[in-house]
Amino acid sequence: MGFQCVLARLTYLLAGWIFISVCEFSEAGLTGSYVRDSGPTPDMPLDSDVFQVPPGYNAPQQVHITQGDHEGRGVIISWITPDESGSNSVFYWAANTQIKKAAYGIVVRYKYYNYTSGYIHHCTIKNLYFDTKYHYEVGSGNVTRQFWFVTPPQPGPDVPYTFGLIGDLGQTHNSNRTLTHYELNPVKGQTLLFVGDLSYADNYPFHDNTRWDTWGRFIERNAAYQPWIWTVGNHEIDFVPTIGETKPFKPYKHRFFVPYRESESTSPLWYSIKRASAYIIVISSYSAFGKYTPQYRWITEELPKVNRTETPWLIVLMHCPMYSSYVHHYMEGETMRVIYEPWFVEYKVDVVFAGHVHAYERSERISNIAYNVVNGLCTPITDDSAPVYITIGDGGNQEGLVTEMTEPQPKYSAYREASYGHGIFDIKNRTHAHFGWHRNQDGFAVEADSLWLVNRYWKSSVSTL
Repeated sequence: MGFQCVLARLTYLLAGWIFISVCEFSEAGLTGSYVRDSGPTPDMPLDSDVFQVPPGYNAPQQVHITQGDHEGRGVIISWITPDESGSNSVFYWAANTQIKKAAYGIVVRYKYYNYTSGYIHHCTIKNLYFDTKYHYEVGSGNVTRQFWFVTPPQPGPDVPYTFGLIGDLGQTHNSNRTLTHYELNPVKGQTLLFVGDLSYADNYPFHDNTRWDTWGRFIERNAAYQPWIWTVGNHEIDFVPTIGETKPFKPYKHRFFVPYRESESTSPLWYSIKRASAYIIVISSYSAFGKYTPQYRWITEELPKVNRTETPWLIVLMHCPMYSSYVHHYMEGETMRVIYEPWFVEYKVDVVFAGHVHAYERSERISNIAYNVVNGLCTPITDDSAPVYITIGDGGNQEGLVTEMTEPQPKYSAYREASYGHGIFDIKNRTHAHFGWHRNQDGFAVEADSLWLVNRYWKSSVSTL
């Protein structure tokens, strides 16, 4: 590369760095003044229109998609037929052609206590074109249903892309408001990052799995058209030996397939994908994660593999937050923090999204990796290589919001508020991205909290040139 090319490249990077360095700021220590009813809220009744069964005998329902490979050229299409297996084929075609192709998947079923699932179909389509709209059709005979999705751009450092963020959704009226608010946000999310706790079926007697079916029909309006990237939460464990259910995550594992083998993971509960300019690592807060466990080995081998010159934005999804200043679930993520935080800092993870705490909170860039129990260095400190930690467990589930907070507000907490909402992570280029949190009660374009983020990898790279 000639000197002029290098100089031009450096000028571009420095301009982006200077711009975002000026823009990345936060009003540290703010607590939202909104006061919400924090009590439990009932799920929407079974006859709600959002739970409607599609017409026709054995009509496909609960249609949802997720990424089907590591690079972004694949998609997993999932649906359920209630009465019989029916066809497990998917017909698909690019929007600019009428030539249909067929792909064939598998059918699984499961029993949980006194519940027997419908026929759960999973079909993986591979070798799609990047940045292309596809239509697809599921079902057979006179009962077929059509949907569409758009594949992401080819991975690259300056590819803009927009992710939505929702956690702890459930199926209450507040859940419906959250999903509607996300769908009507003018900054359109192209893929949803879901940070765990899906249906809350386990809150019913004997973990009534019919509430998995209603939840699947509820989210279909969005999840059939854009990929939802799944993270497992505590409400997916479903381990109840007293009723004979001794296999953790049984309903979740049958209903939600992910491309874990493509990232050399041994479990669908932890995996990674590339999508546009982002590298997303999903981990499980409720699986063994200590040293020498399969999850630990995978994560510690995965982080060094990330090529930040191709996918500069490194995002981690988990359910239980490592940092939280709410009283409920306080310090539940401490063990995982002690083990994994040094890795996140070393590899300059940009942002860690979590749920579990039914509220919203955003941290400063801080770390506590110096603490070793005996040295007394137990206060988190500012660390420019550390991620921003964002808790977004405010989707709207029946358990309600948590409002009790530790006081005074810790210095590491930049903003916190117990309200329902969703997030938008909008990547602009390799140097900067914008995060906004949208409170359900506000107008669709209003950000109740926001932050410009500097990409830590590229900032350090520029400083060494």
